[in-house]
Amino acid sequence: MVSGTGLDALARLSEERVDHRFKGLPPDADGLTVGELAAQRRNLFTGGFTTPVLALSAERLEHNLRLMETYAARHGLAFAPHGKTSMAPQLFRRQIEHGAWGITLAVPHQVRVARAFGVRRVFLANELVDAAALRWIAAEQDADPEFRFLCYVDSVRGVELMDAALDGAARPVDVVVELAAGEGARTGVRTEAECAAVADAVAGARALRLAGVAGYEGEVPDADPERVRAWLRRLVSLAADFDKAGRFAGLDEIVVSAGGSAWFDAVADVFAEIPGLSAPVLKLLRSGAYVSHDDGHYRRLTPFNRVPEEGALEPAFRLWAQVVSRPSPEQAFLNAGKRDAAHDLDLPSAQVVRRDGTEQPAAGITVTGLSDQHAWLRTTGEPGLEVGDWVGLGLSHPCTSFDKWQLIPVAEADGTVVDYIRTFF
Repeated sequence: MVSGTGLDALARLSEERVDHRFKGLPPDADGLTVGELAAQRRNLFTGGFTTPVLALSAERLEHNLRLMETYAARHGLAFAPHGKTSMAPQLFRRQIEHGAWGITLAVPHQVRVARAFGVRRVFLANELVDAAALRWIAAEQDADPEFRFLCYVDSVRGVELMDAALDGAARPVDVVVELAAGEGARTGVRTEAECAAVADAVAGARALRLAGVAGYEGEVPDADPERVRAWLRRLVSLAADFDKAGRFAGLDEIVVSAGGSAWFDAVADVFAEIPGLSAPVLKLLRSGAYVSHDDGHYRRLTPFNRVPEEGALEPAFRLWAQVVSRPSPEQAFLNAGKRDAAHDLDLPSAQVVRRDGTEQPAAGITVTGLSDQHAWLRTTGEPGLEVGDWVGLGLSHPCTSFDKWQLIPVAEADGTVVDYIRTFF
Protein backbone atom coordinates (compact mmCIF):
# COMPACT_ATOMS: atom_id res chain seq x y z
CA MET A 1 0.00 0.00 0.00
CA VAL A 2 1.34 3.45 -1.01
CA SER A 3 -0.36 6.59 0.30
CA GLY A 4 -1.66 9.37 -1.92
CA THR A 5 1.10 11.63 -0.67
CA GLY A 6 3.59 8.96 -1.68
CA LEU A 7 2.12 8.77 -5.18
CA ASP A 8 2.57 12.54 -5.47
CA ALA A 9 6.22 12.18 -4.39
CA LEU A 10 6.76 9.44 -6.95
CA ALA A 11 5.24 11.63 -9.65
CA ARG A 12 7.61 14.44 -8.72
CA LEU A 13 10.60 12.21 -9.48
CA SER A 14 9.79 12.66 -13.15
CA GLU A 15 10.11 16.44 -12.68
CA GLU A 16 13.74 16.26 -11.53
CA ARG A 17 16.18 17.91 -13.94
CA VAL A 18 18.79 15.83 -15.72
CA ASP A 19 22.32 17.18 -15.23
CA HIS A 20 25.91 16.27 -14.33
CA ARG A 21 24.85 14.41 -11.16
CA PHE A 22 23.73 11.38 -13.12
CA LYS A 23 26.36 9.15 -14.71
CA GLY A 24 25.98 7.92 -18.25
CA LEU A 25 23.05 10.08 -19.30
CA PRO A 26 23.22 12.02 -22.57
CA PRO A 27 25.01 15.37 -22.18
CA ASP A 28 22.53 16.99 -24.55
CA ALA A 29 19.71 16.02 -22.16
CA ASP A 30 20.90 18.53 -19.54
CA GLY A 31 17.99 20.65 -18.41
CA LEU A 32 15.30 18.21 -19.49
CA THR A 33 13.16 16.66 -16.80
CA VAL A 34 13.45 12.93 -16.27
CA GLY A 35 9.91 12.60 -17.61
CA GLU A 36 10.75 14.55 -20.75
CA LEU A 37 13.83 12.43 -21.37
CA ALA A 38 11.86 9.21 -20.85
CA ALA A 39 9.21 10.41 -23.30
CA GLN A 40 11.89 10.73 -26.00
CA ARG A 41 12.46 6.96 -25.81
CA ARG A 42 16.09 7.30 -26.77
CA ASN A 43 18.15 4.27 -27.68
CA LEU A 44 20.77 3.27 -25.12
CA PHE A 45 23.38 2.75 -27.87
CA THR A 46 22.60 5.53 -30.33
CA GLY A 47 20.80 8.14 -28.21
CA GLY A 48 23.78 9.95 -26.76
CA PHE A 49 24.35 7.93 -23.58
CA THR A 50 27.97 7.94 -22.46
CA THR A 51 29.96 5.03 -21.10
CA PRO A 52 30.05 3.57 -18.61
CA VAL A 53 26.28 3.28 -18.28
CA LEU A 54 24.26 0.83 -16.19
CA ALA A 55 20.92 -0.34 -17.55
CA LEU A 56 18.06 -2.43 -16.24
CA SER A 57 16.21 -4.74 -18.59
CA ALA A 58 12.55 -3.74 -18.71
CA GLU A 59 11.42 -7.24 -19.66
CA ARG A 60 13.52 -9.08 -17.08
CA LEU A 61 12.56 -6.69 -14.31
CA GLU A 62 8.87 -7.30 -14.98
CA HIS A 63 9.45 -11.05 -15.22
CA ASN A 64 11.14 -11.15 -11.81
CA LEU A 65 8.41 -9.08 -10.17
CA ARG A 66 5.70 -11.40 -11.51
CA LEU A 67 7.59 -14.57 -10.64
CA MET A 68 8.05 -13.69 -6.96
CA GLU A 69 4.47 -12.46 -6.69
CA THR A 70 3.29 -15.84 -7.96
CA TYR A 71 5.74 -17.74 -5.74
CA ALA A 72 4.65 -15.98 -2.55
CA ALA A 73 0.98 -16.47 -3.34
CA ARG A 74 1.48 -20.16 -4.21
CA HIS A 75 3.14 -20.82 -0.85
CA GLY A 76 0.83 -18.71 1.29
CA LEU A 77 3.54 -16.20 2.18
CA ALA A 78 3.29 -12.49 2.78
CA PHE A 79 6.18 -10.68 1.16
CA ALA A 80 8.21 -7.71 2.41
CA PRO A 81 11.19 -7.57 0.01
CA HIS A 82 14.37 -6.10 1.39
CA GLY A 83 14.43 -2.59 -0.07
CA LYS A 84 18.06 -1.95 0.85
CA THR A 85 18.85 -3.98 -2.26
CA SER A 86 17.68 -1.14 -4.49
CA MET A 87 16.61 1.83 -2.34
CA ALA A 88 14.45 2.85 -5.31
CA PRO A 89 10.95 4.10 -4.43
CA GLN A 90 9.71 3.38 -7.95
CA LEU A 91 10.66 -0.26 -7.42
CA PHE A 92 9.06 -0.23 -3.95
CA ARG A 93 5.83 0.80 -5.62
CA ARG A 94 6.08 -1.86 -8.32
CA GLN A 95 6.79 -4.54 -5.72
CA ILE A 96 3.75 -3.46 -3.71
CA GLU A 97 1.65 -3.44 -6.88
CA HIS A 98 2.86 -7.01 -7.40
CA GLY A 99 1.48 -8.10 -4.05
CA ALA A 100 4.15 -7.16 -1.53
CA TRP A 101 2.84 -6.69 2.02
CA GLY A 102 5.40 -3.94 2.63
CA ILE A 103 9.12 -3.22 2.41
CA THR A 104 11.99 -4.45 4.60
CA LEU A 105 14.76 -1.99 5.43
CA ALA A 106 17.87 -1.90 7.60
CA VAL A 107 18.53 1.60 8.99
CA PRO A 108 16.46 4.69 9.91
CA HIS A 109 17.51 6.71 6.86
CA GLN A 110 16.02 4.04 4.61
CA VAL A 111 12.76 4.14 6.55
CA ARG A 112 12.62 7.90 6.04
CA VAL A 113 13.00 7.40 2.29
CA ALA A 114 10.24 4.80 2.23
CA ARG A 115 7.91 7.02 4.27
CA ALA A 116 8.63 10.04 2.06
CA PHE A 117 7.29 7.97 -0.83
CA GLY A 118 4.24 6.72 1.02
CA VAL A 119 5.18 3.16 2.05
CA ARG A 120 2.80 2.22 4.84
CA ARG A 121 4.26 -1.09 6.03
CA VAL A 122 7.92 -1.33 7.01
CA PHE A 123 9.87 -4.18 8.59
CA LEU A 124 13.19 -2.93 9.98
CA ALA A 125 15.53 -5.92 10.11
CA ASN A 126 17.64 -4.46 12.89
CA GLU A 127 17.35 -3.54 16.53
CA LEU A 128 16.64 0.19 16.60
CA VAL A 129 18.19 1.95 19.61
CA ASP A 130 18.79 5.40 18.13
CA ALA A 131 16.68 7.71 20.31
CA ALA A 132 16.18 10.38 17.63
CA ALA A 133 15.08 7.76 15.08
CA LEU A 134 12.70 6.16 17.58
CA ARG A 135 11.08 9.50 18.36
CA TRP A 136 10.62 10.06 14.63
CA ILE A 137 9.05 6.60 14.24
CA ALA A 138 6.65 7.39 17.10
CA ALA A 139 5.67 10.67 15.44
CA GLU A 140 5.08 8.86 12.13
CA GLN A 141 2.84 6.34 13.87
CA ASP A 142 0.92 9.07 15.64
CA ALA A 143 0.42 11.02 12.41
CA ASP A 144 -0.64 8.03 10.27
CA PRO A 145 -2.88 5.39 11.85
CA GLU A 146 -2.28 3.15 8.79
CA PHE A 147 1.51 3.11 9.24
CA ARG A 148 2.64 -0.36 10.39
CA PHE A 149 6.19 -0.61 11.67
CA LEU A 150 8.04 -3.66 12.99
CA CYS A 151 11.64 -4.05 14.09
CA TYR A 152 13.93 -6.56 15.74
CA VAL A 153 14.86 -6.72 19.40
CA ASP A 154 17.76 -8.92 20.45
CA SER A 155 18.77 -7.74 23.93
CA VAL A 156 17.28 -6.63 27.22
CA ARG A 157 19.47 -3.54 27.05
CA GLY A 158 18.06 -2.71 23.63
CA VAL A 159 14.51 -3.03 24.93
CA GLU A 160 15.33 -0.67 27.79
CA LEU A 161 16.83 1.93 25.47
CA MET A 162 13.88 1.73 23.10
CA ASP A 163 11.33 2.06 25.88
CA ALA A 164 13.09 5.08 27.34
CA ALA A 165 13.31 6.84 23.98
CA LEU A 166 9.62 6.16 23.24
CA ASP A 167 8.36 7.45 26.57
CA GLY A 168 5.06 9.24 25.94
CA ALA A 169 4.40 7.71 22.50
CA ALA A 170 0.70 7.30 21.78
CA ARG A 171 1.11 3.94 20.06
CA PRO A 172 3.49 1.16 21.06
CA VAL A 173 6.14 0.11 18.58
CA ASP A 174 5.75 -3.50 17.45
CA VAL A 175 8.86 -5.63 17.85
CA VAL A 176 9.86 -9.19 17.01
CA VAL A 177 12.50 -11.15 18.91
CA GLU A 178 15.37 -11.97 16.57
CA LEU A 179 16.67 -15.51 16.89
CA ALA A 180 20.33 -15.71 15.86
CA ALA A 181 21.20 -18.15 13.11
CA GLY A 182 23.79 -19.82 15.33
CA GLU A 183 27.04 -19.23 17.14
CA GLY A 184 29.25 -16.92 15.16
CA ALA A 185 26.30 -15.61 13.14
CA ARG A 186 25.52 -11.93 12.90
CA THR A 187 22.89 -10.36 15.17
CA GLY A 188 20.17 -12.02 17.21
CA VAL A 189 19.60 -13.80 20.50
CA ARG A 190 21.66 -16.99 20.76
CA THR A 191 19.47 -19.21 22.96
CA GLU A 192 15.78 -19.77 23.56
CA ALA A 193 16.23 -18.91 27.24
CA GLU A 194 17.71 -15.55 26.28
CA CYS A 195 14.85 -15.03 23.81
CA ALA A 196 12.42 -15.51 26.69
CA ALA A 197 14.32 -12.94 28.77
CA VAL A 198 14.10 -10.40 25.93
CA ALA A 199 10.38 -11.15 25.53
CA ASP A 200 9.90 -10.62 29.28
CA ALA A 201 11.61 -7.24 28.97
CA VAL A 202 9.25 -6.29 26.12
CA ALA A 203 6.26 -7.33 28.26
CA GLY A 204 7.49 -4.97 30.95
CA ALA A 205 7.99 -2.05 28.57
CA ARG A 206 5.29 0.59 28.27
CA ALA A 207 6.05 1.63 24.68
CA LEU A 208 6.70 -1.73 23.01
CA ARG A 209 4.50 -4.64 21.95
CA LEU A 210 5.74 -8.15 21.14
CA ALA A 211 4.38 -9.03 17.70
CA GLY A 212 6.28 -12.20 16.83
CA VAL A 213 9.67 -13.71 16.07
CA ALA A 214 12.07 -13.41 13.17
CA GLY A 215 15.58 -14.00 11.91
CA TYR A 216 17.80 -14.40 8.87
CA GLU A 217 18.67 -17.91 7.77
CA GLY A 218 21.34 -16.63 5.38
CA GLU A 219 23.66 -16.36 8.39
CA VAL A 220 23.42 -20.04 9.36
CA PRO A 221 27.06 -21.21 9.67
CA ASP A 222 28.08 -23.64 6.91
CA ALA A 223 24.60 -23.31 5.47
CA ASP A 224 23.10 -26.27 3.62
CA PRO A 225 19.46 -27.35 3.26
CA GLU A 226 19.48 -29.46 6.42
CA ARG A 227 21.10 -26.82 8.65
CA VAL A 228 18.89 -24.05 7.30
CA ARG A 229 15.71 -26.05 7.82
CA ALA A 230 16.81 -27.03 11.32
CA TRP A 231 17.26 -23.38 12.24
CA LEU A 232 13.93 -22.42 10.68
CA ARG A 233 12.23 -25.11 12.77
CA ARG A 234 13.83 -23.59 15.86
CA LEU A 235 12.28 -20.26 14.86
CA VAL A 236 8.85 -21.84 14.39
CA SER A 237 9.16 -23.66 17.73
CA LEU A 238 10.07 -20.39 19.41
CA ALA A 239 6.90 -18.80 18.07
CA ALA A 240 4.82 -21.76 19.28
CA ASP A 241 6.44 -21.68 22.73
CA PHE A 242 5.87 -17.95 23.06
CA ASP A 243 2.25 -18.40 22.05
CA LYS A 244 1.71 -21.26 24.50
CA ALA A 245 3.09 -19.02 27.26
CA GLY A 246 0.55 -16.34 26.40
CA ARG A 247 3.11 -13.84 25.11
CA PHE A 248 1.00 -13.01 22.05
CA ALA A 249 -2.29 -12.48 23.90
CA GLY A 250 -4.42 -9.79 22.30
CA LEU A 251 -2.71 -9.78 18.91
CA ASP A 252 -4.75 -9.84 15.71
CA GLU A 253 -1.89 -11.67 13.98
CA ILE A 254 1.44 -13.20 14.96
CA VAL A 255 4.46 -12.41 12.81
CA VAL A 256 6.93 -15.17 11.90
CA SER A 257 9.51 -13.84 9.47
CA ALA A 258 12.67 -14.97 7.67
CA GLY A 259 13.88 -15.26 4.14
CA GLY A 260 16.85 -13.85 2.33
CA SER A 261 17.39 -14.49 -1.36
CA ALA A 262 19.32 -17.77 -1.10
CA TRP A 263 17.04 -20.04 0.96
CA PHE A 264 13.46 -18.91 0.48
CA ASP A 265 12.51 -22.40 -0.69
CA ALA A 266 13.44 -23.70 2.77
CA VAL A 267 11.46 -20.87 4.36
CA ALA A 268 8.40 -21.79 2.29
CA ASP A 269 8.72 -25.47 3.22
CA VAL A 270 9.14 -24.94 6.97
CA PHE A 271 6.64 -22.11 7.27
CA ALA A 272 4.07 -24.46 5.73
CA GLU A 273 4.55 -26.54 8.90
CA ILE A 274 3.66 -23.71 11.32
CA PRO A 275 0.98 -25.09 13.65
CA GLY A 276 -2.24 -23.33 14.50
CA LEU A 277 -1.56 -20.55 17.00
CA SER A 278 -3.87 -18.33 19.02
CA ALA A 279 -4.08 -15.82 16.17
CA PRO A 280 -3.52 -15.97 12.41
CA VAL A 281 0.17 -16.11 11.46
CA LEU A 282 1.70 -13.56 9.10
CA LYS A 283 4.34 -15.70 7.37
CA LEU A 284 6.58 -12.91 6.18
CA LEU A 285 9.26 -13.56 3.55
CA ARG A 286 11.88 -10.82 3.07
CA SER A 287 13.90 -11.74 -0.05
CA GLY A 288 14.99 -8.63 -1.93
CA ALA A 289 17.72 -9.42 -4.45
CA TYR A 290 15.23 -11.05 -6.80
CA VAL A 291 14.07 -7.73 -8.24
CA SER A 292 17.16 -7.36 -10.43
CA HIS A 293 18.76 -10.74 -9.63
CA ASP A 294 22.41 -10.96 -10.75
CA ASP A 295 25.00 -12.79 -12.80
CA GLY A 296 27.04 -14.11 -9.90
CA HIS A 297 26.32 -14.77 -6.24
CA TYR A 298 22.53 -15.03 -6.31
CA ARG A 299 22.39 -16.67 -9.72
CA ARG A 300 24.41 -19.54 -8.23
CA LEU A 301 22.42 -19.71 -5.00
CA THR A 302 18.85 -18.97 -6.08
CA PRO A 303 16.37 -21.53 -4.75
CA PHE A 304 14.94 -21.77 -8.26
CA ASN A 305 18.08 -23.72 -9.19
CA ARG A 306 17.07 -26.32 -6.58
CA VAL A 307 13.38 -26.30 -7.52
CA PRO A 308 13.34 -25.51 -11.25
CA GLU A 309 9.64 -26.25 -11.66
CA GLU A 310 8.96 -23.03 -9.70
CA GLY A 311 10.42 -20.92 -12.52
CA ALA A 312 13.65 -18.97 -12.93
CA LEU A 313 14.76 -15.45 -12.10
CA GLU A 314 16.60 -13.53 -14.80
CA PRO A 315 19.56 -11.17 -14.33
CA ALA A 316 18.25 -7.71 -15.16
CA PHE A 317 21.41 -5.56 -14.92
CA ARG A 318 23.99 -4.97 -17.61
CA LEU A 319 26.86 -2.49 -17.31
CA TRP A 320 28.08 -1.16 -20.63
CA ALA A 321 31.67 0.10 -20.88
CA GLN A 322 34.02 0.88 -23.74
CA VAL A 323 37.44 -0.44 -24.63
CA VAL A 324 39.76 2.51 -24.12
CA SER A 325 43.12 0.75 -24.34
CA ARG A 326 44.42 -2.35 -26.11
CA PRO A 327 48.10 -2.46 -25.13
CA SER A 328 48.69 -6.08 -26.20
CA PRO A 329 46.86 -8.97 -27.91
CA GLU A 330 46.21 -10.51 -24.48
CA GLN A 331 45.12 -7.40 -22.61
CA ALA A 332 42.51 -4.66 -22.83
CA PHE A 333 41.02 -2.04 -20.52
CA LEU A 334 37.47 -0.76 -20.16
CA ASN A 335 36.44 2.63 -18.80
CA ALA A 336 34.44 1.18 -15.89
CA GLY A 337 35.87 0.25 -12.51
CA LYS A 338 35.15 -0.02 -8.81
CA ARG A 339 33.12 3.18 -8.84
CA ASP A 340 30.76 1.71 -11.41
CA ALA A 341 30.59 -2.06 -10.94
CA ALA A 342 29.65 -4.26 -8.00
CA HIS A 343 32.75 -6.12 -6.88
CA ASP A 344 32.30 -7.05 -3.21
CA LEU A 345 31.45 -10.69 -3.99
CA ASP A 346 32.44 -11.42 -7.59
CA LEU A 347 34.13 -9.53 -10.40
CA PRO A 348 31.94 -8.57 -13.37
CA SER A 349 31.70 -11.04 -16.22
CA ALA A 350 32.12 -10.07 -19.87
CA GLN A 351 29.01 -11.17 -21.76
CA VAL A 352 28.74 -9.45 -25.13
CA VAL A 353 30.78 -7.19 -27.41
CA ARG A 354 28.97 -4.55 -29.43
CA ARG A 355 30.47 -2.96 -32.54
CA ASP A 356 28.77 -1.05 -35.36
CA GLY A 357 25.32 -1.96 -34.07
CA THR A 358 25.86 -5.71 -33.84
CA GLU A 359 26.52 -7.89 -30.81
CA GLN A 360 28.42 -11.12 -30.42
CA PRO A 361 29.32 -13.23 -27.38
CA ALA A 362 32.38 -12.11 -25.44
CA ALA A 363 34.19 -15.38 -26.06
CA GLY A 364 37.61 -15.64 -24.48
CA ILE A 365 37.29 -12.35 -22.56
CA THR A 366 37.70 -12.37 -18.78
CA VAL A 367 37.61 -9.54 -16.26
CA THR A 368 40.67 -10.11 -14.06
CA GLY A 369 40.57 -7.01 -11.87
CA LEU A 370 39.15 -3.55 -11.26
CA SER A 371 40.87 -0.24 -10.66
CA ASP A 372 38.91 2.84 -9.63
CA GLN A 373 37.89 3.63 -13.22
CA HIS A 374 39.21 0.71 -15.28
CA ALA A 375 38.34 -2.95 -15.75
CA TRP A 376 41.28 -5.20 -16.60
CA LEU A 377 40.50 -7.69 -19.36
CA ARG A 378 42.40 -10.79 -20.39
CA THR A 379 41.68 -11.78 -23.97
CA THR A 380 42.45 -15.24 -25.31
CA GLY A 381 40.11 -15.74 -28.24
CA GLU A 382 37.42 -14.29 -30.45
CA PRO A 383 36.11 -11.71 -30.93
CA GLY A 384 39.17 -9.54 -31.41
CA LEU A 385 38.56 -6.48 -29.30
CA GLU A 386 39.14 -3.02 -30.69
CA VAL A 387 39.38 0.35 -28.99
CA GLY A 388 35.91 1.86 -29.03
CA ASP A 389 34.00 -1.45 -28.73
CA TRP A 390 31.22 -1.56 -26.15
CA VAL A 391 31.39 -4.51 -23.76
CA GLY A 392 28.32 -5.60 -21.82
CA LEU A 393 29.16 -6.82 -18.32
CA GLY A 394 27.10 -9.01 -16.02
CA LEU A 395 27.24 -8.00 -12.35
CA SER A 396 27.16 -9.83 -9.05
CA HIS A 397 25.33 -8.70 -5.90
CA PRO A 398 22.59 -6.20 -6.79
CA CYS A 399 22.86 -4.37 -3.44
CA THR A 400 26.15 -2.81 -4.44
CA SER A 401 25.09 -2.21 -8.03
CA PHE A 402 22.17 0.06 -7.17
CA ASP A 403 24.17 2.13 -4.71
CA LYS A 404 26.66 3.25 -7.39
CA TRP A 405 24.05 4.73 -9.73
CA GLN A 406 21.49 7.40 -8.79
CA LEU A 407 19.48 7.34 -12.01
CA ILE A 408 19.34 4.09 -13.96
CA PRO A 409 17.91 3.74 -17.48
CA VAL A 410 15.38 0.96 -17.97
CA ALA A 411 15.86 -0.38 -21.49
CA GLU A 412 13.84 -2.73 -23.64
CA ALA A 413 15.53 -5.54 -25.54
CA ASP A 414 16.17 -3.33 -28.60
CA GLY A 415 17.81 -0.64 -26.45
CA THR A 416 14.82 1.70 -26.21
CA VAL A 417 14.95 3.45 -22.83
CA VAL A 418 11.44 3.62 -21.41
CA ASP A 419 12.02 4.76 -17.84
CA TYR A 420 14.63 5.88 -15.30
CA ILE A 421 14.93 4.50 -11.77
CA ARG A 422 15.98 6.97 -9.05
CA THR A 423 17.90 5.54 -6.09
CA PHE A 424 18.45 7.02 -2.60
CA PHE A 425 21.42 5.37 -0.88
